[in-house]
Amino acid sequence: MKKTSYVPLTAAPWRQSETYREVLPKSPQLAGVIRCFWGSGRPYRRAWQEAAVTLVIPDTCVDIVYEIDHTANTVTGRFCGVNDASFKARDSGEPGHVLSVFGIRFYAWAAAVFSEDSMKGTVNGCFDVRSRFCRLDRLLGQQLFETDSLEERSILAEKLLLGQVPPARRHRAVDQAVEQILSQKGVLTTDRLARECFISSRQLERLFHEYIGITPKKLCGLVRYQCLWSEVIRTPGFRILDGVSQYGYADQSHLMREFKRYHTMDIQQAVLYGASRR
Repeated sequence: MKKTSYVPLTAAPWRQSETYREVLPKSPQLAGVIRCFWGSGRPYRRAWQEAAVTLVIPDTCVDIVYEIDHTANTVTGRFCGVNDASFKARDSGEPGHVLSVFGIRFYAWAAAVFSEDSMKGTVNGCFDVRSRFCRLDRLLGQQLFETDSLEERSILAEKLLLGQVPPARRHRAVDQAVEQILSQKGVLTTDRLARECFISSRQLERLFHEYIGITPKKLCGLVRYQCLWSEVIRTPGFRILDGVSQYGYADQSHLMREFKRYHTMDIQQAVLYGASRR
């Protein structure tokens, strides 16, 4: 798949803390596959007070997340499928334990390349990492104890991923469809998408469930929302009317309603939330 300028954002794009930082992949081969590596910069001691709540918005990505408990000497890995709704997450782990977190954030359409199973039924779900990424887990899981910085773990994961690309786990029609969706910023119908990929709508939906976990229509909506969110958070004085025209909404009410449905808050509240985490 061609490299894209599409970069989905979290609810707090400039967030940097003891427990969360992001590192971009260094290899050009992974630039269109992995959005980022993320996690704690170093091991930290889990506070006794109640953990802060973080808003997680639909970002058209899927995650492999490892929680390493250095006190209990355990590693727990999970796979989180693509989300089509926001939710609130808390820092997990035993209070007083020394912990670290390492995550690999794939673009939703790229994760199947490394998976041993279909993405069907993974939307809004969280699973044992071995249910779909047993091979990668076998190589990476226990090695996380041998490194403790986000940068070192990112280099390790990148090296392992570059050697784990089975060509059979790609489908040309899916890649073509995703490229169209990204280039049009999600503003197109499933029927038009199918025509441009020379495939039936029904077959395209089946392939999307297999390789991504959601329908083409749902991915279009999520990409449009993410493009709008990027415009909102990066553009001082953003005008809703401009967004209506640019992203194909029926009117201002339609735009604001759709944004709040995905983000759980209106645009003004979302900007304040995002900016306050810089």
